[in-house]
This record gives sequence, C-alpha cells and structure tokens, in this order.
Amino acid sequence: MTEIAAATPAAWLSSAGATFLLIALAEIGDKSQLVCMTLAARHRGLPIVLGAIAAFAILNLLAVLFGAAVAAWLPAWVVTAAVAVLFAVFGINALRFEEESEDEEIEEKPGHGIFATTFLMIFLAEFGDKTQIAIAGLGSTADAGATWVGATLALACTSILGVYAGRRLLHRLPLRWIQRISGAFFLLLALLAVLHLGGAI
Repeated sequence: MTEIAAATPAAWLSSAGATFLLIALAEIGDKSQLVCMTLAARHRGLPIVLGAIAAFAILNLLAVLFGAAVAAWLPAWVVTAAVAVLFAVFGINALRFEEESEDEEIEEKPGHGIFATTFLMIFLAEFGDKTQIAIAGLGSTADAGATWVGATLALACTSILGVYAGRRLLHRLPLRWIQRISGAFFLLLALLAVLHLGGAI
C-alpha cells in the first residue's frame, strides 16, 4: 500500500511532464502563438498572456472532462465561420488604421479589451483543434488533472514566448508596418478558415 502511494506522485508528474513536452512542441509556431505575437506588437503583453492562458485553461478543461466529444458541441462549420469572421474583422480594422505621425506611440486599448480579444480569438481558433483533441486523448489514458496541468503550462509557455517575440521583434518596426503585418496575418487566417469551411460543407 505504501509503495502504491509513493508511486502516485511520480506517475502524476510523469504524465504532466509528458503532456507538457508533447503539447509545447506541437504548439511552437502554431497559429495561437502567432496570434499572441502579432497582438503583442501593438498592445501590452500581460493582458494578452492572461487572455491566452484563460482560453487554454477552459479549452483544456473541456477536453479532459468530455474527451473528443467537446468538438461536437457545435457544428464544425459554425465554429469555423465564427473564426473566419473574427479574424477578418480584426484584419480589416488593422489595415484601415492610418498613421498620423512617424513618431506616434502605439495606442493601447484598455487591458480588459485586449484580454477579451485574445481570449475570444484563441478560444474560437483552438476549439476542436488537433491540440485539444490530443489533450482529450491524453486525458483518457492518463491522470486527467496531470494532463490538464501539463497542457495548460505548455500553452502558457508558448503564449509567453509569442508575446515576448512580438514585443522584442515586431515592436521595433514602424507603426505603419506593424499594422500592415497584423492586418495581412489575420486576413490570411480568415482566408484559411474560409477554405477549411468550404471543405467541411
């Protein structure tokens, strides 16, 4: 009995560690990380990180609790259409921005606004995504709590890396170019969502 109790924490940590490694590697360079990077070029990093972590925490919880069935709550085309509209609106708004001065500072939105934007974008973009399905699969074969912790920490880390890269790299570009890159990127994501929607229908 003592040996089983002693082995449980090790097994829990092993499951969490394996989940962390798998999900972190899968998410490097994924669209959610690129969303964080692009948003961080124009806005404060903390609300973006918190919004991303909140979205991933809920998505991962749904995955480990309900398994792959979480993706069936809504028809795939509804989620995909919502993603396409959201990214298109964000991209068009970015491209419509006109710079008044070369030395103008990037206008910061209120923290709660950036939090909500990040949360909504990532939640819709990742709902039913391959990563969530993978987490559901891991949660069905290992400890659900360990899977949730490992996956959420992994996605938090990739989001923080994305925000850091956005603040350090894209933030140095002129404001006009930041807007153009952001707009083009989100319109590209919208186009990909539309193409995926066409294939689903």
